Amino acid sequence: MSFFIDEFQADLEALPNILQKKYALMRDLDKSLQEIVRQNEQRCEQEIEDSKRGVRAGNITPDTSLIRFSDEALDEQKHSIRIADEKVALAIQAYDLVDSYIQQLDQYLKKSGEELRRERENTVANATSQIPDGTTKSGRSESGRERKNKTRLATAAASSAATEVAATAANPTGMELDLPVDPNEPTYCLCNQVSYGEMVACDNPACKIEWFHFGCVGLKEQPKGKWYCPDCAALRNRRKGK
Repeated sequence: MSFFIDEFQADLEALPNILQKKYALMRDLDKSLQEIVRQNEQRCEQEIEDSKRGVRAGNITPDTSLIRFSDEALDEQKHSIRIADEKVALAIQAYDLVDSYIQQLDQYLKKSGEELRRERENTVANATSQIPDGTTKSGRSESGRERKNKTRLATAAASSAATEVAATAANPTGMELDLPVDPNEPTYCLCNQVSYGEMVACDNPACKIEWFHFGCVGLKEQPKGKWYCPDCAALRNRRKGK
């Protein structure tokens, strides 16, 4: 995809110059056409006046069906038509050129959308595999704590459908979600709900809950340094006060 973007961008950079040349040629043709039309109009007006004088003088028959413009006037009109056709052809070429770039861009957007969809699916699958293990709140292993990050993206449950998992992963507010929950799925946080959205772990090894939703503990981003849940923080403060 990166190669496609570079190639498309390189081609796109040349497009303005190509269009500018075509438009400049169209302007030149338009000026030529206007001059030829002006000359032809003057020639035709002069020939009409000459014909009128000839009819009045009796040198030309008054039968209008026998009166014709000169070959020069007719050639000028044909030349005007050829120039107009060239302008139309250039306009069509410019349109087709721009349209081809639009079609390439549509293909890129389609491929990009497919790649983003696959990346989201992989992210959801990885997040599902990283949900804290255990059947009870106190059954999580210490090795998991050693490997944990301060925040993690979790899903409602490993058995949830992909659409339900994507919806929960997009919820950073910590609000309770009305989703089907496996009765055996462990619950966390002050809200006693399953894992979803971004969560943070308490750094107190003896914390009874350990994992908390960002929204439930008033967090909007990853904590810096050690972080303790409200209960553990209060306990530590009481111990320091003694």
